[in-house]
Amino acid sequence: MKYASAKLYTFEQYYLKNSSQSSRLHAWLEEAWIPAYTRLSGKHTALVMDAVASDHLPQVAVLAEWDSFAQWHDSWASIRSDADMRAALDYWEDHHEPPYEHFTQSLLEGTSYSPVLKEGGDKPRVFELRVYHAPTYRQLGALHDRFESPEIAIFHRCGIHPVLYTSALFGELMPNLVYFTPFDSLDAREKAWAKFQADEEWIRVRNESIAEHGQMNAFFKVALYKAAAYSPLK
Repeated sequence: MKYASAKLYTFEQYYLKNSSQSSRLHAWLEEAWIPAYTRLSGKHTALVMDAVASDHLPQVAVLAEWDSFAQWHDSWASIRSDADMRAALDYWEDHHEPPYEHFTQSLLEGTSYSPVLKEGGDKPRVFELRVYHAPTYRQLGALHDRFESPEIAIFHRCGIHPVLYTSALFGELMPNLVYFTPFDSLDAREKAWAKFQADEEWIRVRNESIAEHGQMNAFFKVALYKAAAYSPLK
């Protein structure tokens, strides 16, 4: 991909049925998975979230960073075989009720213009996931061009500061641009997007890009999440 970086990210969505599943899943993620992920991958950039508005509720989502496909593959195998993790999984999977209904996983490739994903945050924020599906890879390249310059500058001026821009290597709605944006509140999100939609430069840029490349964003998907209190990135 023209805008690919060396970083890969897994995005897992756990679809749940009731509150018992949610509390047990969070306990496992906090007490077992995050320590194992940190110890075996050397990473501290996981983001754990509860869905606020999505196509399925309740839902827990996990975003994790990897340096390469090999690191993800080897670390996943190591996590599964780690003694402490194995003990936690034995309890988690052998409970009288399944821990989730099912889960999905996408493999995302960071863009060259994406910020570096960092742990931290004073308090759990609202994270917006946006997936923009482009009709062709040619149009996806044009969409990346528009985002890199000037759309991101307009974003920042309007109070929209994504922490990660990616495209899926494996997942739904391909080819696509997938990005994650934190907001202090739902109200702050609404105000920022309203300001962006009314921005004169954005209106001009959008119209010019559509005239040159056609509708580059043929379909988009939006979901809102709230970071867990224990999430390394919140």
